[in-house]
Amino acid sequence: MARISDETRRNNERAIRQVMEQLLAGGVPPGGKCDIKTLATQAGVARTGFYPKKNRDGSPRPGPYQHLAEEFERRLTGLRETGVIPDPRAAQIERLKEQVSGLKERLAARDTQIDGLTDFRERALSQIAAQRVEIERLRDALAAPSNVRALPNSSRASTPYGSCS
Repeated sequence: MARISDETRRNNERAIRQVMEQLLAGGVPPGGKCDIKTLATQAGVARTGFYPKKNRDGSPRPGPYQHLAEEFERRLTGLRETGVIPDPRAAQIERLKEQVSGLKERLAARDTQIDGLTDFRERALSQIAAQRVEIERLRDALAAPSNVRALPNSSRASTPYGSCS
């Protein structure tokens, strides 16, 4: 592979820095991300220039634009740590994750509330059934010959809250 001239390298670095500033400012192109691949594509350079190479003897050497890739990643990490997400798509993903988390919490609270109301309904129905059984037992005891007597109905006495019968 042919080596590039110093002038071409300087022009490429200038283009990479310009695109880097644009991406970090939130100017992510449609279909792109705030990453090395988009940086290389928008600057018009090969992505392989951002990664380390190997000499013929196997020893590592830095890629021609590796220092720019490291600077880009460092600045991107710094922005993320301060809460700034330059990629609108990534910001939307984070916002949606927070929204899903909130909805899951609300759903769990509703499930707990529904469980409590279901238990309350079961207890209420159980108490009503027990009261009915007791009323039927008392009516049977009143109808059978025994020492149980019914209280007389008092038509002249008024109850303060209305009749219970």
